[in-house]
Amino acid sequence: METLNGVNALTIVFAALCIFAIAYRFYGLWIAQKVLNINAARETPAVRFDDGKDYAPTNKYVLFGHHFAAIAAAGPLLGPVLAAQFGYLPGLLWILIGCVLAGGVHDMVVLFCSVRHRGNSLAYIASQEIDSTTGRVAAWAVLAILILTLAGLSIAVVNAMHNSLWSTYTVAATIPIAILMGLYMQVWRKGDVSGATIMGVVLLFLCILSGPWVASHPEYFGFLDIDKPEMSLLIPIYGFFASVLPVWLLLLPRDYLSTFLKIGTIGALAIGIAFVMPNFNMPPLTEFIHGGGPIIGGPVIPFLFITIACGALSGFHATIGTGTTPKMIGNEKDVLFVGYGAMLMEGFVAVMALVAACVLVPADYFAINAPADKFAKLGMSVVELPQLEAEVQESLMARPGGSVSLAVGMAHIFSKIPFMESLMAYWYHFAIMFEAVFILTAVDAGTRVGRFFLQEMMGKVWPKFGDKEWWPGIVITSAIFTGTWGYLVWSGDIGSIWPLFGICNQLLASVTLLIGTTVIMRMNKVKYAWVTGVPGILMTIITFWAGLWLIFNQYLPNSQMLLAFLSALIMVLMLFVIIGVLRRWVALLNIHTTVKDSYGVEVKTIVEE
Repeated sequence: METLNGVNALTIVFAALCIFAIAYRFYGLWIAQKVLNINAARETPAVRFDDGKDYAPTNKYVLFGHHFAAIAAAGPLLGPVLAAQFGYLPGLLWILIGCVLAGGVHDMVVLFCSVRHRGNSLAYIASQEIDSTTGRVAAWAVLAILILTLAGLSIAVVNAMHNSLWSTYTVAATIPIAILMGLYMQVWRKGDVSGATIMGVVLLFLCILSGPWVASHPEYFGFLDIDKPEMSLLIPIYGFFASVLPVWLLLLPRDYLSTFLKIGTIGALAIGIAFVMPNFNMPPLTEFIHGGGPIIGGPVIPFLFITIACGALSGFHATIGTGTTPKMIGNEKDVLFVGYGAMLMEGFVAVMALVAACVLVPADYFAINAPADKFAKLGMSVVELPQLEAEVQESLMARPGGSVSLAVGMAHIFSKIPFMESLMAYWYHFAIMFEAVFILTAVDAGTRVGRFFLQEMMGKVWPKFGDKEWWPGIVITSAIFTGTWGYLVWSGDIGSIWPLFGICNQLLASVTLLIGTTVIMRMNKVKYAWVTGVPGILMTIITFWAGLWLIFNQYLPNSQMLLAFLSALIMVLMLFVIIGVLRRWVALLNIHTTVKDSYGVEVKTIVEE
């Protein structure tokens, strides 16, 4: 396999920054003003229903931190690394184009829709904008996808943290630090975001610096050397408390704090690339674009679009955009900054992850990410991998999943910075810890969103559960939801269903875009329906294509009947929702009169407020 040494990583990073900045300033702002008619004078659910628990008007920078931390999980880190199997060009183009024209639009529109629907869920929006039956089907589909997502993300955290003193120490330390920040901003000095930020960042920095010392003194900190089974219990327990406690006490400040680590690390990586100016060793295209790759078995189209989800387009974002975030938007104009802006930031993270993977020698990249038997069939010989293993003091071969190769790539770049040559092991373990923190922030927010979903669904059977103030309902729904995905983490069976999650995730994104199109049409903005309609229709076709490929080329030939059944079931549920959406479009196109809703907006139909 030939390598291409003429493309410098710094050129790619600079180009991505320019594209995202231009997209925010022109395309994002145009959608906010012309398509959605964002109006700062309209009262948001956070203001109307402020209860200090779930609904709470929040500083837009703090909310940006929470939203970014919640949506940016494993996807933007691991998806681009795995997709590098096809070469750097397909993944790079999909991240840049997809993030600007699909992902950012998806996140901003769904957040806007939820703000206009009292901060309620995607299923509620579907029931109001389309019909109640479609809403119920959407609710079950979203709940299943959330369970799969959180279980898969949690397993990634467990694998990164178990039996690692340093990682566990740093991640665990963010919990008491976040509680201190929450108490400071809400009780001791209400609204003092700057003071809380300084306190949190300083304490987090001290934790990061002291990590190696903690790891070298197991006689004092041996209780943090937690085995995999125990870690598999602790993660769901944390998710339960993050779901039950007031949002300002743990979830919001912890996500905000984690964002400094996330953005700071990605920023440091960008600076490192500027110093080192590494060239891409991965070619623009590999022979695996036609299928048969050792990491992803399918062809680049359609599998690129389900491998790189978060970072370009992700349905999981819809659960956050209709879950915690819309209940904290204090001003409607913040929808652009939080929704579109956070997605562009995640796209930049995805670009950096792709760079970290593609600066590795291809043979070393495949040796890390492919199972040993598949790598042996490639006929490649490792180049720098033995030296890298010696420097990080870890075995690196046959460690599939993307996390290890990402950590190696990041450490490789950091260690090339002047005066950092001897710190390869430090940077590798720092990167592993960084990935764990990155992913865990999506787990806690996702669990709270799942609790909201269950409360809505159970409230239709027993109205008391729909009362957001009723503590027994909060505790019971949190326990049921956490226990469900926690069991999957404990059993570990979810690992084999990860490809199914990729299909479900992108199908949810497609359906969300189509529901957003319905809202735009109802607002008498039919001429702008293409903004969400075109990416929604294209992704629907591509994702169904990938789902059918998996069923007939992977699941059925390998007698994986359960996975084949689950894939077909999810696609049938989503197809039902899509049919409901299309019927609604036809009805809206035939309505030529408008009325004013409770916000004073001319709409084609009256929607329940």
